[in-house]
Amino acid sequence: MSDTKKIIEDIKNRKLAPIYFLYGNEPYFIDEISDYIAANVLDEGEKGFNQMVLYGRDIDMGELVENAKRFPMMADYQVIIVKEAQDLARQWDKFESYAKQPQPTTILVFNYKYKTPDKRKKVFKEMAKNAVFFESKPLYENKVLPWINSHLKSNGYNIEPKAGQMLIEFLGTEIAKIKNELDKLMIIVPAGTTITPQLIEENIGISKDYNNFELRKALGSRDTVKVNRIINYFAENPKDNPLVVTIGQLHSFFVQLLKLHAMTDRNPQTVARQIGVSPFFVQEYFTAAKHYSMKHCSHAIKIIRDIDMKSKGVGTNKPQQHDLLQELIVNIMYP
Repeated sequence: MSDTKKIIEDIKNRKLAPIYFLYGNEPYFIDEISDYIAANVLDEGEKGFNQMVLYGRDIDMGELVENAKRFPMMADYQVIIVKEAQDLARQWDKFESYAKQPQPTTILVFNYKYKTPDKRKKVFKEMAKNAVFFESKPLYENKVLPWINSHLKSNGYNIEPKAGQMLIEFLGTEIAKIKNELDKLMIIVPAGTTITPQLIEENIGISKDYNNFELRKALGSRDTVKVNRIINYFAENPKDNPLVVTIGQLHSFFVQLLKLHAMTDRNPQTVARQIGVSPFFVQEYFTAAKHYSMKHCSHAIKIIRDIDMKSKGVGTNKPQQHDLLQELIVNIMYP
């Protein structure tokens, strides 16, 4: 994320590279840089003759090089953006001569998504001498909430930590999905608003009371009544609460508790950093650690893995999601 900001800042300051090679498994940051170049390197009057978007599946590398060697018309630069550049995989050798000596008045942007190039190839070694290489990696879960806070703050909004965690648990850590929902929410509510769990529930459809975040919290505090309410709600709404997601969330929870038990420094900031959560939620982990010893956490992880196998049909005949979830919770709370 910090690399993204630096690249964009350099572009803003007209420190331009002849080639931008943007690759990796998180498409959002690739698009962020590519879109910024498309919007800001040329002014509107220059774009008509000097900016083009090409697609890897539709173009030959020879055509691309020919276009890249052209001089701009009545502008300092031309911009060529190659989307789906991973579809050029078998043609990179044809790019080697251009990579050695790129046209300085061409800004060539490769969007190479969901794959990693073989940097051992000579073409990429040559490209690295003149290009900006950027690997777009998925954010770890503990980095997503700060990104949500930053994105909303830059648009004049704030968000409560629980509301942010609800988004992460419902949508996962793919930034593009989260941004899409936040952008829709910002159309509905006025700037200056603090996004609350209530707003998330009303506008995105995520229950503020019945979700995996609340299940982990109730399980951690051994609130049997609330745990049962949540798993019954999950049984009534299986499409919105798939067992595979709950299993993953509970597995992460008990692994984090194991890490907490192994720590000698219980400073909340240190704990948050080591187990990978927001400092806002650390107290809930301290509470859970009182109820679940290290041995109990190890047992819980084993139970979770056993249920995961059963949910995939191993050793059983397609059991109901609710039955498996009840079995999981009972065996965790009462080993």
